[in-house]
Amino acid sequence: MDPAALTEALTRLAPKLGGERALDLRRLSGGASQETWAFRLDGGKNPGEMILRRRPDGLGERDERSIALPVEAALIRAAAARGAPTPPVRYVAEPADGLGEAYVMGKVEGETLGRRIVRDEAFAAVRPGLARRCGEVLAMIHGMPRNDLPPVNTLSADAELDRYEEIYRSTGAARPIFELAFRKLRGAAPKGGEPVLLHGDFRNGNLMIHAEAGLAAVLDWELAHLGDAASDLGWLCVNSWRFGGDKPVGGFGDYQDLLDGYHAAGGAPITLEAVRYWQMMGSLKWGVMCLTMYQTFASGADASVERAMIGRRASETEIDLVNLMEGRV
Repeated sequence: MDPAALTEALTRLAPKLGGERALDLRRLSGGASQETWAFRLDGGKNPGEMILRRRPDGLGERDERSIALPVEAALIRAAAARGAPTPPVRYVAEPADGLGEAYVMGKVEGETLGRRIVRDEAFAAVRPGLARRCGEVLAMIHGMPRNDLPPVNTLSADAELDRYEEIYRSTGAARPIFELAFRKLRGAAPKGGEPVLLHGDFRNGNLMIHAEAGLAAVLDWELAHLGDAASDLGWLCVNSWRFGGDKPVGGFGDYQDLLDGYHAAGGAPITLEAVRYWQMMGSLKWGVMCLTMYQTFASGADASVERAMIGRRASETEIDLVNLMEGRV
């Protein structure tokens, strides 16, 4: 959908959002599977900066891991009701709106670039409390009553391993470290409790951090599913999301602060061993994803430099996996 047609559709929708017209529409970077647009709602009783999250036209069959955008919007609203920091969902598009599968949020001020969050002086004051706050927020999300949730998939550790080993085998790669990691993880999953709602991609890049308020919003819920609570904590600790920071939790905090925040906010008991298991799983998953990125580039299906750059990071995940298997972090 071209920007002019999108602006026209948003202007027609503006009265339902509390404004009169949509202005200054611009595509934001990121979002390989979903489009993210910023625009300004002008006039009316509720003007301001808005964000449109939209499934692209002609995307084809939905990735089995991704939930529909109306479901994503419902989960964000449910998490907000539990006290989790989320963007305010203002409207979920209907077929007659001409936007396709989409919803509109109010803009939240802050930074999502991990390198800035873990390094810039502007965030120095909030960094010490971020790991504990992440634990608190994850406890809120995991504590959402399942009966109040829209249907989402359930994934176990074995199901995750099956999926990524199948993808890995399909690449034809022969990576000894990946082979060993699959063996180490298979059958070694810590015993968790009942499956809980997982954000599924809780990490630097999907966390809006404000220089004064700290964690301002949790973004990008498209991979939400039910599973082991430790999975979300372990994913946050994957070295690839530390962006050069020297601390294990997102580059900005320590394991104990994350666990203390989680348990203080009512999260069920989780051991450091369980977090490290899922951290290793996360490193392996990301490594496999990097391999597929390189394969896409090498085959000519996507000759972008971005694909090549991400593809080469498979070797970084191998170093991370060796460190985890040898008990180093």
